[in-house]
Amino acid sequence: MGRQAAVVLYVIALVAVIVGVDILFFRNLFWERLLVNIGIVLVFAAFYLRFLKPS
Repeated sequence: MGRQAAVVLYVIALVAVIVGVDILFFRNLFWERLLVNIGIVLVFAAFYLRFLKPS
């Protein structure tokens, strides 16, 4: 159950970062927002694969 809770917290952190960046910096810029969101997801995916991936 601990691993599942860590993944849920990780996804919540991902969503919070994306929403926060969207609201603070890229409110009316669609393409820039899309590119930054893709970058954020890729960074989170890399950290997931490095530290939280089940062995």
